[in-house]
Amino acid sequence: MSEDSASDAREGTRCGFVALIGAPNAGKSTLLNALVGSKVSIVSRKVQTTRALIRGIAIQRQAQIVFVDTPGIFQPKRRLDRAMVTSAWGGAGDADVVALLIDVRRGLDDEAEAIIAKLAAVRRPRMLVLNKIDLVLREKLLALTAALNERLAFERTFMVSALTGDGVDDLRSEFAARMPAGPWLYPEDQISDAPLRMLAAEITREKIYERLHEELPYQSTVETDQWQERPDGSVRIEQTIFVERDSQRKIVLGKGGQTIRSIGQAARRDIAEVAETPVHLFLFVKVRENWGDDPARYREMGLEFPRG
Repeated sequence: MSEDSASDAREGTRCGFVALIGAPNAGKSTLLNALVGSKVSIVSRKVQTTRALIRGIAIQRQAQIVFVDTPGIFQPKRRLDRAMVTSAWGGAGDADVVALLIDVRRGLDDEAEAIIAKLAAVRRPRMLVLNKIDLVLREKLLALTAALNERLAFERTFMVSALTGDGVDDLRSEFAARMPAGPWLYPEDQISDAPLRMLAAEITREKIYERLHEELPYQSTVETDQWQERPDGSVRIEQTIFVERDSQRKIVLGKGGQTIRSIGQAARRDIAEVAETPVHLFLFVKVRENWGDDPARYREMGLEFPRG
């Protein structure tokens, strides 16, 4: 496409931000990946896995939609929890549209009630997204829609299955129509503003959760130490998995190193897909006691370090 035709295509563009909020495991990361059409956010059976405001970027005709995948909102107990919840509400307050995602199997539980009560103070257009609709009867969906809209007025309600893609196209079109007029903030082929190094670390962290969701608690994080582009076009990546105790280090390594090898193989496949190039991944495990109280780790994850 010539520069002239490219600029013509940009006339009448729209661009804005959509905050996806909800309780842990409501399906925000899965929905974000479905809306963008690519893996940009960690998806796990474990709750509270999204730690930073990862932005996914979707194009719908002339609109560029920047999605803010906020950490699941829950009752914070640790310092890291408080940072994640503060980050989530900050993302909602700065967005052009706020979409509340509800897991229809859990319905209007205590977590949903608490979020709705606080959402009433967010002066942004609000939309309700009922997720996992393929898992419940239609009568329950209609009753849940009525109950939620009684609690708080939503401009529109959408019923989707982020996993199967049902209803996702309609939701994306609605978001696009609500974006304010203005130039695009990112290149057309960019799907996230998180650096590839961060996305690579998130992918490896996801694989750790998939492999060790019973044995390993949340006291683990991953950092990408080296990202070296090689002459053949491939990338050599070195990452460190930090845990808080030596017993956790042994769990991640596994007998004869089997566990970390399987984690590395799974992570390498997904990182190569996102980076669109062959990847050579090398993983190391180190003990860093009380990393959850280290301000530098919060900066790595794009979170504010809560004092006190």
